[in-house]
Amino acid sequence: MKSKNPEDIDEIAVIGVDIGKDTFHLVGFDDTVQRVLRKKIRRLALKATFDALPRCVVGMEACMSAHFVSRMLRELGFEPRIIPAIYVTPFNKGQKNDYSDAEAIAETAMRPNLRTVTEKSQDQLDLQAMHRVRSRLVARRTATINQIRGS
Repeated sequence: MKSKNPEDIDEIAVIGVDIGKDTFHLVGFDDTVQRVLRKKIRRLALKATFDALPRCVVGMEACMSAHFVSRMLRELGFEPRIIPAIYVTPFNKGQKNDYSDAEAIAETAMRPNLRTVTEKSQDQLDLQAMHRVRSRLVARRTATINQIRGS
C-alpha cells in the first residue's frame, strides 16, 4: 500500500485532500486502491501542484474553504466532491493526523453512492455569512432585552 513510483502518478483515480489553514495534505489512490501519492503542499502551491496531476476525482471534507478549492479544481478539469465529515469518520484508521484524514477522505470519495455537499458560489457563501451575522445580532439583542427585564 506504499508504492511511490513516479510512473504510478499517471494511474491516480482519486485524491483525498485534507484542507488546513496554511497547508494541504494529499493522498492519492489508483484503481486497485494502492496509495500512489502522499504529499504536503502549501496553500499557494495548490494550483501548480494539481496542474501536474492527472485529472481524477478529488475528495475533500465540507468546510468554507472546500467550496473555493472545489471551484478552482473544477476549472482545472478535476471532479471535486465535497463530503460531509460524518461520512469520512468511519474510514479514519489509527492515529488521527492530517495524512490519515486525507486517506480517509480519498477512501470515502471512492464510494459509488456517496451523498455530497453541493458546491456553493462565492455569492451564496457571502449571503450565508450575512444571515449568520444577522442571526447572532438578533440573539444578542434578545439576550440583552431579557437581561434588562430580569434586573
